Amino acid sequence: MKNQPGAKPLILVVNDDGITAPGIRALVEAVRPLGDVVVVAPDSPQSGMGHAITINKPLRLQQVHLFEGIPSYHCSGTPADCVKIAVDKVMHRHPDLCVSGINHGSNSSINVLYSGTMSAAVEASLEGIPSVGFSLLDYSHDANFEGAAHYARIICRQILENGLAESSLLNVNIPNLATNDIKGIKICRQATAKWEEEYLQRQDPFGRDYYWLSGNFVNHDKGTDTDEWALAHGYVSIVPVQYDLTAHHGITHINSKWKL
Repeated sequence: MKNQPGAKPLILVVNDDGITAPGIRALVEAVRPLGDVVVVAPDSPQSGMGHAITINKPLRLQQVHLFEGIPSYHCSGTPADCVKIAVDKVMHRHPDLCVSGINHGSNSSINVLYSGTMSAAVEASLEGIPSVGFSLLDYSHDANFEGAAHYARIICRQILENGLAESSLLNVNIPNLATNDIKGIKICRQATAKWEEEYLQRQDPFGRDYYWLSGNFVNHDKGTDTDEWALAHGYVSIVPVQYDLTAHHGITHINSKWKL
């Protein structure tokens, strides 16, 4: 259904840490003054799920009362599932904005590919909804989301007033600093960094091998225009991203070099 002229913006709030996570409560309060808010979030943590969707079992959707005056539902599926079912079964009109987060921990650089937070935002973008994912560089359950919520409201207001480029969305990361210590916002590119990983091999009490993923995040990108640089220097990083994964320079290389 199309939005009626003069209607308040309709804002869908999702996350991957689960509907009871402190980060989503901070995000709800950040966007509450900007429009009519609806929450659809996983019923349990879904970190690292990427863009997984549920296809081999039914989804459960249940209304809950966790945010005063705001319709809220928890879903048994993934973050991407939450967006899909929200658009199809919950929202009474097309959302003007989808916000995902606030994630407990970074989703900068290569982490965007693994992130359930960002995959929810990508799914919303696929539905034609302007969308943004927010992440705070603090993994603790009792993280202070004051600064993240402050900048989330600023950025969401800008999206509602000025829009986004076609087929793009935003990956926003916030340094773990007090609000007054954050220097501002930088528009960045994604740093070329990676996880250097290994699987630690151990044995359970029955002598059977199991493996536990371990590793270190390594940034070899020395550019001063990256999200990693901005965060390390006390800035909020905004990276515009897109769901079109076409490597256009790859097309040029193949057309010029290959003999087909």
